[in-house]
Amino acid sequence: MNRREAIGALASASLAMAAPGNSDMIYREFGPTGIKVSAIGLGGSHIGNPEEKEGIRLVRTAIDRGITFMDNCWDYHNGKSEIVMGKALRDGYRQKVFLMTKFDGRTKAATAQQIDESLKRLQTDHIDLMQFHENIRLEDPDRFFAANGPHEALMEAKKAGKIRFIGFTGHKDPMVHLRMLELAAQNHFHFDSAQMPLNLLDAHFRSFEKNVMPKLVQQKIAVLGMKPLAEGEIPRSGVVTATECLHYALSLPTTVVINGCETMERLEQALEAARTFKPLSGAQMAALRGKTREVAMTGRLEKFKTSNIFDGTAKNPQWMG
Repeated sequence: MNRREAIGALASASLAMAAPGNSDMIYREFGPTGIKVSAIGLGGSHIGNPEEKEGIRLVRTAIDRGITFMDNCWDYHNGKSEIVMGKALRDGYRQKVFLMTKFDGRTKAATAQQIDESLKRLQTDHIDLMQFHENIRLEDPDRFFAANGPHEALMEAKKAGKIRFIGFTGHKDPMVHLRMLELAAQNHFHFDSAQMPLNLLDAHFRSFEKNVMPKLVQQKIAVLGMKPLAEGEIPRSGVVTATECLHYALSLPTTVVINGCETMERLEQALEAARTFKPLSGAQMAALRGKTREVAMTGRLEKFKTSNIFDGTAKNPQWMG
């Protein structure tokens, strides 16, 4: 499947109708499961930035306004993000969301421990989607499938009812994602989701959109886009707006576009983008890519690809076990 075919799949597979009672949000199917999730996801890292009370208010407001996909990670703010989200999901809110978190362990023991710690912090008996965090080194896929590795812990956790679905994430280089997919095939394992940067800069440099996304669509793996604004660098460049960035990511065959919202203003921006969204035509998408081509070259604005600023596991190897 080429890139044009992958984007064409949006019309028949990825776009979904607004859920009853909330016409402002878009809902899409999570892979072939039949489960529908909001096309905008709430980024977990940013929930740990404000004070706890404000973080709880952000999560609950997002849910009340139709966002059902919750992103998080075992390591965000040393666990604070999961703790805040766990408190926010009390009082019936847990039943309204599709809860995702990630782990950093590269051994079976470290993975199992982090899963249990996440369950405790999130105050839930199960996590809907558990993802292998920071698949950023070419050896990370080998570690995932190694004897006494994360894969074994995940399968045991799934059998025990602690997790429902399994995915992986990464923000460094599409080659690493492609290797993970190759090893999954060799091990007769099918991932439910894969998360990666999908934005107007990525289209020009080490592109996940061009190299990984079509394979995910072909294999019926849920496409989770992150960093739609490239940590705010794209709108700060002045060439396109934040809303244009979000509309571009939503026009790809993404299941969810995960957006960081540490303030109510950012949350309203994401909600407004969903409310006003209409799939962009091929010509419109090409025009936006044309505007961002110059600032995208060399990856200077995508520091998560070209530096270790965002590589938590590189700075904290003890997390990996």
